[in-house]
Amino acid sequence: MYWIGNGVIYAALGFAVYAFVASVIGIRKKDAVHKHARIATMGMFASTAVAIGIMLYLLGSSQFQYEYVSHYTNADLPMMYKLSALWAGNAGSLLLWTFLLALYTTVVFCGKKLKDHPVVPYATAILLVNSIFFLFMLGFITRPFALLDKVPVDGSGLNPLLQNPGMVIHPVTLYLGYVGMAIPFAFGMGSLLMKSVKSEWIQMTRRWTLAAWLFLTLGNILGGQWAYVELGWGGYWAWDAVENASFMPWLTATAFMHSVMVQERKNMLRVWNLSLITVTYALTLFGTYIARSGVLTSVHAFPNSSLGNYFLVFMGLAIIFAVYMMMNRINVLKGGAGQFHSYLSKESSFLVNNLLLVGAAIAVLWGTVFPLTSEFLTGNKITLDTSFFNTVEAPILLGLMALMSVCPLLAWNSGNNRKIRRSLILTAVVSTVIGVLLYVYGIRQLYPLFADLVVIFMISNHGVAFYQDAKSRQQSTGEAFVRSLGVMINKNRRRYGGYIVHLGIAAMALGIIGSSNFSVQTMQTIEIGKSITINDYTLTYENLREKPVGHQDVVFADMTVTKNNEPIGTVQPEVVFYDNWEQPSTEVALLSFWKEDLYVVLSAWEPDGKATFTIKVNPMMNWLWIGGIIVTIGTLFAMSASYRSTPNRPQDKGKVQRTDSEDFLKQIQLEIEQELEKKREAQREVSP
Repeated sequence: MYWIGNGVIYAALGFAVYAFVASVIGIRKKDAVHKHARIATMGMFASTAVAIGIMLYLLGSSQFQYEYVSHYTNADLPMMYKLSALWAGNAGSLLLWTFLLALYTTVVFCGKKLKDHPVVPYATAILLVNSIFFLFMLGFITRPFALLDKVPVDGSGLNPLLQNPGMVIHPVTLYLGYVGMAIPFAFGMGSLLMKSVKSEWIQMTRRWTLAAWLFLTLGNILGGQWAYVELGWGGYWAWDAVENASFMPWLTATAFMHSVMVQERKNMLRVWNLSLITVTYALTLFGTYIARSGVLTSVHAFPNSSLGNYFLVFMGLAIIFAVYMMMNRINVLKGGAGQFHSYLSKESSFLVNNLLLVGAAIAVLWGTVFPLTSEFLTGNKITLDTSFFNTVEAPILLGLMALMSVCPLLAWNSGNNRKIRRSLILTAVVSTVIGVLLYVYGIRQLYPLFADLVVIFMISNHGVAFYQDAKSRQQSTGEAFVRSLGVMINKNRRRYGGYIVHLGIAAMALGIIGSSNFSVQTMQTIEIGKSITINDYTLTYENLREKPVGHQDVVFADMTVTKNNEPIGTVQPEVVFYDNWEQPSTEVALLSFWKEDLYVVLSAWEPDGKATFTIKVNPMMNWLWIGGIIVTIGTLFAMSASYRSTPNRPQDKGKVQRTDSEDFLKQIQLEIEQELEKKREAQREVSP
């Protein structure tokens, strides 16, 4: 297997180099579907698939003569964690990344929908450069199939913190998001190489961008949920360097997805969009550098290695290439671009949205690299704590929520300001009434109360947008309101899918506001038979026991829980000891409700049975995870839309344009008139 594994990696590298050269030759010969380049690309994918299949076999069958297998698995490790150890270390995770990149490149170059477009060879050549870099790293820098001089009896095993179902899903989703962002970057650069200013590259990669953004979103959410249930600290986001590295490209990708709609519709922001996707792509490489270089302290980082430096150099070269291409084509990019006509318009709101998102990303980047900057300037590495990020990011993200409140009501160019004002006044009144109820209910802190009002205002305005559009259709068609609403949403999935995503973000915001501002914690040491009271909960410590689970020893406490003197269940917080690992693992006991979570940790115990418990009540936590589900549904719904290019309409410059709703309703009215005419024709045919 050693020779086969290394052989297929070198074969994949050879295929990638050949495919790149053939693509360049094909471009020079104006051959958009160069046969040899396509075959070589498929050969590259097949080779990486064989390599990853061999590695999974070695991990699953405990072949400890291989350094990677010995370092990250042991004989007693459950099979799902043996296989997921593929992405537990540098070599394996890079092998997975390379496989996904090869898969994406093959689908782009060989897929039926894209293969005949002239931009595809350019984009494929850029993707192949990425593949060559990763395959070079696997072949010469970090070899996944390296052998040990002496075969150990057993392996070191997987870090207990990684033995969680999140390990199976979270890293893969992040990698799918990271690699996916290379697709729109490659097509954007390919468009520049062709000296094209058309928006086709955006339309061709829309589903790729949405899918990559969704995977990044899921990766961040699943990572937060994993930290919440595994680490025992009661939180889900610590502004850790590697956490920030996955959050920054999510912010810039979100800006990119909104900004490209302006280019499609108004032929504007061409340079801005290319800059955004370049920054997003670069940030995915920067995250890899942070995780693999060891320059910043992180519980998520891989062991220190020189691997990160290669990524830093490659990222720098990619940025230099992109900046050079944009500067070289600046006259082409600016020629014939549209202009802003109103501050109170959808395109203006998208621009402000972009500035806020990019500002948030810059703030996170500055806070992340500040230890390196301070060490370079002063010789002392100063780390900024969570208070810096919370203080800076909270107002920016709250401003985004406020902007999301208004955006659905705005029109392209300009719109009916009186109608917008009327809708905003209505939703402001509704939000204020709800805010008063929240104050009466007990939320007296000014900042979280204001934040809740902004989120409620956003939800209300989206509700108004749904209602107004459905009501207009109902008046035009005579359909029942529910049917009008369903047909309307189904016929414009891209827009309403986006609104559903916004509602999911709102639900997540409610979870973040509630858990960040109103959580309650206590830490107490009690004897068996005694109780701890926190808020409305009373937890009675019944017993402390120990049990063997395979080759592990588990110490756990039995606790009964009542709320307002009514029994609601039992919890068993645990501490797990591993034979091959010095530090035990904490297993949190959790009771989840719509309103809040009861979070229990067994912190310590004594020989006489006394135990120390850390107990938290985290309000609104489930809304964070529910919001993630809603975001997923909305994104998939938007991806299912039948995407057609949106024509630029320079003849409309200077005119007051209709809102999206008005455009959509006019289309619906035309369809209804056509259907009615068909029915009248059918009636005339059967009439005597």
